[in-house]
Amino acid sequence: MPRPEAYFAPINWHRTALHELGHWSGHPSRLGRDLSGNFGSALYAKEELVAEMTSAFVCASLGIVPTVRHADYIGSWLEVLRDDDRAIVRAASAASKAADYLLAFRPDAEEPVEVRRAADLLQATDRSAPCAG
Repeated sequence: MPRPEAYFAPINWHRTALHELGHWSGHPSRLGRDLSGNFGSALYAKEELVAEMTSAFVCASLGIVPTVRHADYIGSWLEVLRDDDRAIVRAASAASKAADYLLAFRPDAEEPVEVRRAADLLQATDRSAPCAG
């Protein structure tokens, strides 16, 4: 990861770092998601969706409001996932587990953190975009 100063808006370092930590949480020794998909595959797209939703959930939970729009990034993967009408639900579930896993590392985390519904969080991270649906 580049240092926060390398970003046009350093707050976006958090979004990017949390996205990458979302992938990290999927390792077999952690939450055990299938990370074997190649770029452009449906499996790869699903993992990207999980990682980005994880970032959005953790940012929202911590009160981080990045300037990058999570909904736009997630929307770019939806085309790949159109064949699976439950993909977004499965991705949101996996992202919720990943967000809880990551948030449990906070020094003050004594209880599991509850992550709000995916639609609420996505809308909260990008108040300028209307909620599709």
